[in-house]
Amino acid sequence: MSAPPLIHPVARLPAARWAARTQFFCSGFIFATWGVHIPTVKAHYGIDEAVLGLAMLAAGAGALLGLARAGRWIGRHGANRIAGAAGCCYALLLALLLAMPGYAALLALLAVFGLLTSVFDVAINTEAAAIELAEGVPRMSGMHGMFSLGGMAGASSGAALLAAGWPPFTHLAVVAGAMALAIGVAATRMLPASHTASASADGGGGLRDAGGPLLVLGLLAALGLVAEGAMYDWSVLYLQQELGSPQQQAALAYASFSAAMAAARFGGDALRARVPSTRLLAGSALLAAASMTVGLLTHSPWVALAAFAGVGLGFANVVPLLFAAAARVPGVEPARGIAAVSAAAYLGFMAGPPVIGLIAGASSLTHALSVVVLFALALAMSAPLAARGAAR
Repeated sequence: MSAPPLIHPVARLPAARWAARTQFFCSGFIFATWGVHIPTVKAHYGIDEAVLGLAMLAAGAGALLGLARAGRWIGRHGANRIAGAAGCCYALLLALLLAMPGYAALLALLAVFGLLTSVFDVAINTEAAAIELAEGVPRMSGMHGMFSLGGMAGASSGAALLAAGWPPFTHLAVVAGAMALAIGVAATRMLPASHTASASADGGGGLRDAGGPLLVLGLLAALGLVAEGAMYDWSVLYLQQELGSPQQQAALAYASFSAAMAAARFGGDALRARVPSTRLLAGSALLAAASMTVGLLTHSPWVALAAFAGVGLGFANVVPLLFAAAARVPGVEPARGIAAVSAAAYLGFMAGPPVIGLIAGASSLTHALSVVVLFALALAMSAPLAARGAAR
């Protein structure tokens, strides 16, 4: 049976646009809260970097399961329903991070956390693609800017509340409740289920669609997201452990990275209109590599914070650029292409932090974070492949 024609109710688009922005903001806020409390989790369960990296690997395994099913679930139920259900549960799990009876239970929790994270992210990216297509105006960079803004807000507020003496469990519980409420309300304003369901018909947007040009674009996005995920999960611990910063100052590592990324993403759509995509992608990756090198060589926490902001500027538009290229792949529905590349790229996002943890356990966190430099350089050299993938 052929899919029903897509209907774009103009009156609903402004509300849907802001609902999607809210969902991206909440996703960033939740992830930042987890990032701020990685040292807390490490201390609470008495584990080292290698064991913490394995816990993150459990989240990656859960994400793999989610990615294998996300396209099918969205195709069947629509992005609005999946985003609402997965996002609310994802938020509420924050409250349990310090409540597990032991390390084994923490592994199980993080596996479910990873599954819900990946499903939620694919759903909101599919929604963003549908809105961009309906309006005929670039929106993807701005949507991802809201994720970064949420990350900045989550990290900054977390640092402030820790400095004010808030107990970590209280902070996690308050954020969990507030984010679940915001996600649930926003889901009611998203596009109708029939719209995004048909855009991802027959389970489209999953890993099995990531073949040919989409596989190339997904692998390039994975390069950027390995490095981005490493910054989210390890930058706070780097400042605290390697440079001796107190936790409230260390939390600013995530905030500086996310703030710079948000600023660059909000201007990213206009920049994409002026600079060829290949040149913009290569230049962005080189900026990230140079900034991260400075951050790893300095002994000053404040210089490191500035360097991490440079990394954020560099990586800001990598994913929006590649998603835009996925929307132009001949013979592939734009929303389906974006969902597929999102799914493939998410592997990098989830794989990066555990790899960093394992390397850090064998040597040092400084050496482990050199992976960010290497992957940024690889992305810069591979930038022409993005244009080729979209032109095939």
